[in-house]
Parts: sequence; C-alpha cells; structure tokens
Amino acid sequence: MHHKNGSFTNSFGFILACVGSAVGLGNIWMFPYRLGQYGGSAFLVPYLLFIVLFGITGLSAEFAIGRRAKTGTLGSYDLCWKGKSAVGQKIGWIPLLGSLGIAIGYSIIIGWVLRSLFGSVTGTILTEDSAAYFSQATGNFGSFPWHFAVVAITTLLLITGSAVQIEKANKIMMPVFFILFAVLAVRVLFLDGASEGYKFLFVPRWEQLKDVNTWIMAMGQAFFSLSITGSGMIVYGSYLNKGEDILAASMRTALFDTIAAMLAALAIMPAVFAFGIEPDRGPSLMFITIPNIFKQMPAGRVFSAIFFLSVCFAGITSLMNMFEAVIESLQHKFNFGRKFAVLLCSVICFGVGIFLEAESSVGNWMDFITIIVVPFGAVFGAFSIYYIFGYKNIKEELDEGRSKGIPSWFGPLAKYVYVPLTVIVFILGIIFKGIG
Repeated sequence: MHHKNGSFTNSFGFILACVGSAVGLGNIWMFPYRLGQYGGSAFLVPYLLFIVLFGITGLSAEFAIGRRAKTGTLGSYDLCWKGKSAVGQKIGWIPLLGSLGIAIGYSIIIGWVLRSLFGSVTGTILTEDSAAYFSQATGNFGSFPWHFAVVAITTLLLITGSAVQIEKANKIMMPVFFILFAVLAVRVLFLDGASEGYKFLFVPRWEQLKDVNTWIMAMGQAFFSLSITGSGMIVYGSYLNKGEDILAASMRTALFDTIAAMLAALAIMPAVFAFGIEPDRGPSLMFITIPNIFKQMPAGRVFSAIFFLSVCFAGITSLMNMFEAVIESLQHKFNFGRKFAVLLCSVICFGVGIFLEAESSVGNWMDFITIIVVPFGAVFGAFSIYYIFGYKNIKEELDEGRSKGIPSWFGPLAKYVYVPLTVIVFILGIIFKGIG
C-alpha cells in the first residue's frame, strides 16, 4: 500500500530528496569555520564518527517509522504511542511545530539569499557596501517581497504533487548545487594566497582532540547537519517503497551531506584567506564577507551569482522538507485536501514570518526553535521509536529491503548510545546556547 501522496520512484530520488533536506545553511556558514577552528582535519575524526553514528541509528529510525506508519510525523507518533499514552501522542505535535518553526525563520533567511542573488545578477551587491546592502533587508518588514517569493516558490513546487514532485525538484536542484559549488572550489584554488585557507582547513592540530569542546561541536554539527528533528525525515520515510534498504539509504544521505559541507569549505575558506579577510561564521560570512571577496575577484559578478544561486537551491530543498512535514500531517490529522494543506502551511509560515523579518527577531526565533524545540523533538522521536514502539518492531521495518538482517550490534548502539546522545545534545545545546 502506497501513501496517498505517492512514493519516490527509486532510491536515488529518495536519497537526493533527503540530501536536499539535510544540506542547508549550516553546511555553508558553520561547517567551514568549525573545521578550521577546532583542529583542521583533526576535527574530521569526531565529526565523521558522529555522522556515521547518527546516520546509521538516527536517520534510519526516522525513515523506518515513517515507512512503517505509512504516514508522517503525527501519524507515526500515534502508532508509537497507541494504547500506551494519549499524552505521548499529543507530544508528537512538538517535533511538528519544530519543522514549522524552522520553516518560518528559514524562509526569511532564504529571502535574504534570493535578494543577494538578484544583487549579484545586477551587480548591486558588488558596487555597494555589502554590510549596508545586507542591512537594508534586515529591518522590520525589510525583506517582504523576497520573503514572499521564497514561500511562493516553495508552495508552487509542492502544490501540484508530493513525493514525485519533491523527487523531480531535487533531481534538478541538488546536482546543480554540487556542480556550482565544485566550480567555485576550482576557481578559488587558483587565487593567490589560497594556500593559507587550505592550511586553516586541513593541517591537523591533533592537540585539539584533547579539548572536549571539539567533540561537543563536532557532535552538534553532525547531528543538526543530518536534519534529525523527529519530524522532517519521517515524512520522507513514509514515501519510501518497501523494497528499499533504509540503512544503505541513510549512509548515502550522510555521505552526500558531508561532501556538500566539504565543498562549501573548499569554496569559501581559501578565498577568505586569499583576500586577507578574517574568517567568520553565520550570516555575516554569507552576506557580508563573501560579497567582499567577490568584489576583489575577476568575474566576481558571475561567481557571486553562482554562489547565491547554489545556496538558494540548498535552502529551498530544505524548506520543501519542512513544509512537507507540516502539510502531510495536516492531511493526515484533519483530512484536508492536498492543495488546501499546502496553502494553509504557506499562509501560516508567511503570516508569522513577516513580523520576524528584523535580523534580531529572526535570530531570537531561530535560537529558540533550534536550541529548545528541535532538539526536544529529536529526543522524543528517538525515545518513541526505540523504546515505546520498541526495537523489535522497528527492526522488522529496517530488515525490509535488505538481503541480510540488521546486525546484532545495532540494537545496543541505538538504544544505549544514540538515544542518550540525543539527550546530551539537547542539554549541551542549552548550556552552550547552540551547538549546531
């Protein structure tokens, strides 16, 4: 039996959709800085360790419960907690609200990216002061048309269908994203002074592995990079055919997400050092530092447009997943038609977001959602799947589509390592005011 919204046609389309969800701004404006800050290539040791761990146990659990329930967030938690606790079923709304909350803030930020793309095409962003150009869009109601355009584009991509439409969009946007970032990385390679950037990124400083902060930040970066939220990946799992190997799909998703993060590092940090600009992270890196680099680069207008176009693609594919989690649950819970559910989600997202367009407002909003709501949703999801629904039941779903059964070490790893780590990520995120 297939989901009423359809299903992905093959594992490649499913993986590209999941990669589209996972590859986002964190890969672009946070990973390159953290890689250099916390030991260069030494940072990759804990990062890759956590990517593998979270990919195997976390992503696979969300895919599996979605496929088993044949529905998304709310329906999956109904299945987990059915006959056990009505309160548990109601708490399932929190991960869903996390997806909606991220979508509200994310659509504003992608609006800034779209505006920067337009400024790159016209050359405005390269002729004006980049900080002043950025500040023009970050006041109250400062990004209205760009914000609206992002929500409208996402709505149009989703309103005509679901699984197949998501698959088609990602089959175009994600390969283009990788190609464009690869082009940028090759161009940056030939800049004078780029070698200092490569040293910052890749010369291992093994002593950093003795610093607990390195392990904490690697864990947080890996966890949030894979979009383990207790919501978004569940809905994609519900569109997955029974013949697909979930563990293999999870690891391929983790692999391509890591490649995207490395491409971003290779495209950004060598250029930062080539032009003697202080490496930074967050919005200032993307909207102020990078335009200043392109100003000084031959054919900077072209490369600026390539950069912001690729970021737009990464942002919109992530936004599609956030929207879809909400849309599918509205369809499931209230029996809404597809088009009405899409439009309702879009109206809520834009209607709330227009009052958060100021940089400080959206920053505070995203801090609350990403530090409190989303990590709680991930903890609730992990606990619900592995303890309430039960490992025996979820293992049956994970065994589907595999030539060999799940190995014996998987259960203890999931229940006694992964689930406690989600709690640790939640607590450390509050203590450090964000680790992902």
